[in-house]
Amino acid sequence: MSTPASASLVELRHDARRVLLAPDIGGAIAAFDESRDGRTIHWLRPATSEALAARDPLGMASFPLLPYCNRIRDARFAFHGALVDLSGDGNKFPHALHGNAWRLPWRVDEMSDARARLVLRHEPSREAGHHWPFAYEAAQDFLLDTDSLSVTLFVRNLSDRAMPFGMGHHPYYPRTRNTRVHARVAAMWHSTPDLLPTHAGAHASVDAMASQEGMSADAFDLDNNYACWSRSATISWPGERRSITLSADPDFAHMVVYAPAVHPDLLCVEPVSNVADWINLDSVDHAMKGGAVLMPGKSASATFKWTPRLD
Repeated sequence: MSTPASASLVELRHDARRVLLAPDIGGAIAAFDESRDGRTIHWLRPATSEALAARDPLGMASFPLLPYCNRIRDARFAFHGALVDLSGDGNKFPHALHGNAWRLPWRVDEMSDARARLVLRHEPSREAGHHWPFAYEAAQDFLLDTDSLSVTLFVRNLSDRAMPFGMGHHPYYPRTRNTRVHARVAAMWHSTPDLLPTHAGAHASVDAMASQEGMSADAFDLDNNYACWSRSATISWPGERRSITLSADPDFAHMVVYAPAVHPDLLCVEPVSNVADWINLDSVDHAMKGGAVLMPGKSASATFKWTPRLD
């Protein structure tokens, strides 16, 4: 991957492994790879030079989801008796999507050979990207070691009122005809055509992921939330004799799988703390939808990690 001069990247290294961070592009990960026997093995789908030049978070290897995950219906919700309208936040989607941290520049606060901290401070305004009406600060701590790449997400409510929030990350994995996904989940959230959840229940993908051979990334047309997963999922490439395992703290009680039939090169398996539109799902049991509320001055943090394996 060549890097255009316009992209300001941070490089972490540990032995043969490398992580590239793109603070200016939503605090995203641009690449996670390693060199073996003269070849580069990509554990996440690397950002292209075009995506870096365009500063497109959707073209990165993974990006943070803060201060909520996935969609909010019609970019509106009621909270503590007031209507929160996010329709002016600059999103180009029918519903509010993934919070705003992925569309704002982050700052490098600390860095060493294999460790970095990126920080973001959000103050509400009418400027696009700043319409989230609660002030907050966030951080991402990255640590690359012998076994894994760990990411700790941190958020603190800087407002003088309670703030609803959720957090997660949005990784893209290399997808081939032989890619498999292994995970154990309680249920899949079925959705409307515009991908808003309706109910959690059975689906063939639940059984497929739990099977010994795992679920083929091509088996279903998926853009769905999964409730109450075991907080461990493995993406494997049997023909290449390699795999990567995503594991997460209890706060990431939900998982998203994005394996669209129309884009056979895309695969996401995401650790998240809430299902899409959780804040508008009033009648749903909290354990099935997730989401949280931070009181003024309070903070939350949780860690997930990727552990690669070469057979």
